[in-house]
Amino acid sequence: MNFYSHSKHLVQYQKEIEQHWQSCRQGYFSAKSGKLFYAYHVPQAAKYSIILINGRIESVWKYQELLWELAKNNIAVFSYDHIGQGLSPRTLTNPHIGHVHRFNDYTDDLHYFMQTIVDPNAVGTTFILAHSMGAAISYDYLANYPHAVSGAFLSAPMFDIQTHDVPYWLAKLIARIGSMLGFAKHYAFGQGDYGPPEFWANKLTHCATRYQRFRTLYQNEAELRLGGVSFNWLSETFNLITKLPTFTPNIPIHIASAENDLIVNNQAQINIAKLHHNISISHYANARHELLCEIDDIRHAVLSQMYQFYDALAFTAKETGS
Repeated sequence: MNFYSHSKHLVQYQKEIEQHWQSCRQGYFSAKSGKLFYAYHVPQAAKYSIILINGRIESVWKYQELLWELAKNNIAVFSYDHIGQGLSPRTLTNPHIGHVHRFNDYTDDLHYFMQTIVDPNAVGTTFILAHSMGAAISYDYLANYPHAVSGAFLSAPMFDIQTHDVPYWLAKLIARIGSMLGFAKHYAFGQGDYGPPEFWANKLTHCATRYQRFRTLYQNEAELRLGGVSFNWLSETFNLITKLPTFTPNIPIHIASAENDLIVNNQAQINIAKLHHNISISHYANARHELLCEIDDIRHAVLSQMYQFYDALAFTAKETGS
């Protein structure tokens, strides 16, 4: 791969990035949770296909730079918005509350997406690229659902979460009790509507350019905004985290771990990698949670590792005819 997007050139390439986004096929597919928004693009000379599974509060719209960049490298990309966020339907009267009835609803939706959109349109070997919550969903999917995915690259996977000033055991207890007492659809303690911090206070990235682009997009497109999580989202997430060590996905997986991650717990990533011979891990010094939206030096290192991972697997698949 010989093309990278650079933060200082994003303004220069903005028109081309937007034109590529408009050229993507976009629509809604029927999933278990309802009609979910999707977008995909298959270059004429596509070498293989990537399913991009975004994280919490995200949308395909947020990844326009990456979609354009991957297209430049002749890679087909398929992506969608999870139920309750992005351009997919919200589940509660207050559209800012991040809520899910069961965490498996996310995974069921991914399964429907694969069957409905990806399988009929993918080209070549199929891979997953997933970030944060999307990586946890993907891990569940790869271990427990039938699939034809050949490898997965997981960016800062949400294999456990940071509870910061609240003791971990107490956060789990509060989430469970809050859901049981009828507050399942209400904000968990400390959560609220969308209110973006200034760049200097953000926990996601060191890249001011990409952070501002993300926030400007959400400022201009109000339907993309999402706030904190519900008691039930938190309870369901803790339930999934407890199960993850029992899952046994049988394809190559590479974990990209952000050294200065304040959103997810990196030790859980290390523990998962130690459990399976088919899971490798790389650590990115000084990186914050959003590795795919970090400063160029970090982002390029992550993407280089990703391309090497996919290319090696695609070559093996071609050689073996699998």
